[in-house]
Amino acid sequence: MIVQILGYCKGNLNIDYIAQKGNTMQDFIAVLDFGSQYAHLISKRIRHIGAYTRIFSPSSNENSLAKAKGIVLSGGPASVNSSNVPEFNSKLLELDKPILGLCYGHQLIAQSFGGSISNTGKGEFGKAILEHKSDSPLWENISFPNQVWMSHQDSVTKCPEEFEVTAETETGSLAALKHRQRPIFTLQFHPEVTDTSQGRIMLKNFVNACGVRSRWSMESFIEVTTKRLSNEVGNSKVLMFLSGGVDSSVAFALLNKALGEDKLLGLYINNGFMRKHESEDILTRYSQLGYKNIQSRNYSSFFLDAVSGQVDPQTKRQIIGATFIKMRDRFLNELNLNAQDWMLGQGTLYPDIIESGGTEHAEVIKSHHNRVQEVLDLVSSGHVVEPLKDLYKDEVRQLGNLLGLPESIVWRHPFPGPGLSINVLCARGDESFPEIEKTLKEVRDCLKDCECDHLVLPVRSVGVQGDQRTYASPVALLNTPRDWDWLESQATRITNEVRTVNRVVLLLGSNTNDSDAQFNLHKAFCSKDRLDLLREADYKATKMLEKHGLMHEIFQLLVILLPVSKNGKDESLVLRPVVSEDVMTAQFARIDWKLLDHLVESLLDISGIETVFYDITHKPPATFGWE
Repeated sequence: MIVQILGYCKGNLNIDYIAQKGNTMQDFIAVLDFGSQYAHLISKRIRHIGAYTRIFSPSSNENSLAKAKGIVLSGGPASVNSSNVPEFNSKLLELDKPILGLCYGHQLIAQSFGGSISNTGKGEFGKAILEHKSDSPLWENISFPNQVWMSHQDSVTKCPEEFEVTAETETGSLAALKHRQRPIFTLQFHPEVTDTSQGRIMLKNFVNACGVRSRWSMESFIEVTTKRLSNEVGNSKVLMFLSGGVDSSVAFALLNKALGEDKLLGLYINNGFMRKHESEDILTRYSQLGYKNIQSRNYSSFFLDAVSGQVDPQTKRQIIGATFIKMRDRFLNELNLNAQDWMLGQGTLYPDIIESGGTEHAEVIKSHHNRVQEVLDLVSSGHVVEPLKDLYKDEVRQLGNLLGLPESIVWRHPFPGPGLSINVLCARGDESFPEIEKTLKEVRDCLKDCECDHLVLPVRSVGVQGDQRTYASPVALLNTPRDWDWLESQATRITNEVRTVNRVVLLLGSNTNDSDAQFNLHKAFCSKDRLDLLREADYKATKMLEKHGLMHEIFQLLVILLPVSKNGKDESLVLRPVVSEDVMTAQFARIDWKLLDHLVESLLDISGIETVFYDITHKPPATFGWE
């Protein structure tokens, strides 16, 4: 692999360096990680272009970057005007080499050269249209106007004198700058995400300016990684957690290739949070692959007991992660095996880690079951192996194909270890939402020229805005046109202008005709009854995708159960289908209205379901799931 992470990750989460065989890779582009959700995505995109990258702390000594052919400054959750900003060695900007600042990096460079950065009261999240202002080497083969992807609260409000503006957005945001004499470029938006329509070309133009050469392939990754894993495991053996998903399945196949069946044991645990018929299907699928080194256990009662009465999503994730480790120990004891002889194998990917605050300056967006303290203790003692942690979902699928795994596994929708437990929102029933009235007023002002009804739901969900975690109540739109473009524009408008909103949903249908009644939150926990209710709804939604050939088109379809209704006892559902390549960003999927009508009708036939919503928010500002 051609990405090197220099050891500065917190919590003993250093990601291994994998050198490409037979190539010392002297030429490289340095990526300074300011804690962005996208820092490693930048690195990934650049290596796909063909350039070797290394990731550094922004406080690195300038001598360590002396041989770099170029430097990229990532985004990050901090404000450059804050007193609590990542330590930055400003001498890095004096190095005589091409420099590219993205998002936070854009603002930091502008400020360092005398520009002004301000919080204007309005952020930009999601799609924006870029307008050409002046020529730049980054604009070679770029057409204007151009769709880009934004995620920021602060803005550059005064261009430094040594720079000129090369592009603005429709709202007047200074979205791109270049130095008048030196090869220093800055972009407020994210060219590394696929939602920036020509972002890859922009990055390629920067790579060309750096004059760096190297090669990358998944075939070389397999060769190098199998040798690394053999050395890493040594005389130990590996107990691999299997979920049936693409990540753990590919990791298991790679470990089989590296270690052989005698040194590897797969364990599938039914934790009670699986989809309808999921456990049976997964075990059948593994059996058909001919694996003899896989066992299964039904430990669902332990997990259900562990989360009983829990409401906070972070706590719930942590409990589930800790319970997995307890079940690992229970399983080894059942087989009379010494835990010290067995490393723990996990299919963790970097995007999972970064949302859990996996690097020095990153903010925790949501806890991850593979990063609870019990796992970190094993990591620090050298007892965890994660073969895929440097990869992204599309690379994992490519790797799965190369390892001969069937399409049913390679293209299975992501399904994290906590399963449906994190799609079941919980409540004590006595929660207060003092911010709702203020939020509703701001939304009303925002939509004053829009003829649609709206309300704020008495529940909260997780979002990511400006690389920071948010936890807020969603806005629901009612009686709207059936126009996806119109709905997208309103959702983007609301989340950009109303700071307390990170998610917008559309009401699709309800079993109640009382339009004046209010939605109320009621007491509800992660119980088997609620999970069974969600299982049935989730099953119907998944079958709809399968029937109409949408499993590849839609990256993931989550069905969320909300303890919210007008009658005070039934539940609401949220359909959350997304389109994504790299998990770091996503757009809500635009499913055909006729298909939705049939699905909603079917969902409302389920006893206990009152209302069905549709999540029309991109990532950012919302995350994929609600917890």
